[in-house]
Amino acid sequence: MIISTILAIGAAGLAAAECTREKLLATADLYVAGLQSGSLDDFKKEWADSVSYTENNKDSTVESGVISKTLTIDHNRTTADTTACVSFTEIVSTAGPYVIGTQIHHEDDKVNAIEVIVATTGSWAFNAQATLSHIATEDWGPLDAEDQTSREVLKNAIDAYLDMWNGGPIEDVPWGSPCARTEGSAYVTPDCRSGAPNGGSLKIGNRRYVIDEVTGSAEAFCAFGTLPDSHELRLIDGKVRLVHTITV
Repeated sequence: MIISTILAIGAAGLAAAECTREKLLATADLYVAGLQSGSLDDFKKEWADSVSYTENNKDSTVESGVISKTLTIDHNRTTADTTACVSFTEIVSTAGPYVIGTQIHHEDDKVNAIEVIVATTGSWAFNAQATLSHIATEDWGPLDAEDQTSREVLKNAIDAYLDMWNGGPIEDVPWGSPCARTEGSAYVTPDCRSGAPNGGSLKIGNRRYVIDEVTGSAEAFCAFGTLPDSHELRLIDGKVRLVHTITV
């Protein structure tokens, strides 16, 4: 009886700590709502006792960070990685002006880390209005099962794309067609290979991933050389069809 009770309690604990897509997306929604209202109180209810915060690859504080501001949000979209228990939210605020990428990390059913890449006036190729115009009509919704890609393939694709900037073979990227690439305010379509490096020497380090098989998204925060950066790909049936970058 005692052993059965212990097992039951243990199973209940595991269930409570399970990382679900619904939980990740709901928490990200609280984050976005908090930015819009200027109060993170509801979002903070999901936090662990200790939460780390980084902004543009540097340790910072929530109180001094961009997420302490009240923002008018023109666009937001979230992907969820239930294996790593982390979400990625893309935000465009033309009034800010900001383009923001946020990774919200969970452990034991609570938010334990928030990482933000925030581009604004003066950042590389920055123009929030132009970025919005490029991405506003894109479809990043859930894919039909036959169009989804395995986690391994998605991870390999984002690594191949980033490795390409440091001499990795351009052919290792599973290019699709048509494809649209938004880099800051720059826009390339219908061939995402146009302007891509072939034999580059830029090291891309400190990669932190959000892989979402349901939407075909492979996203990574990284150091693009010395620049804080987010790169995200959308693969449909194993092929790259959309690329987004935020570079500071």
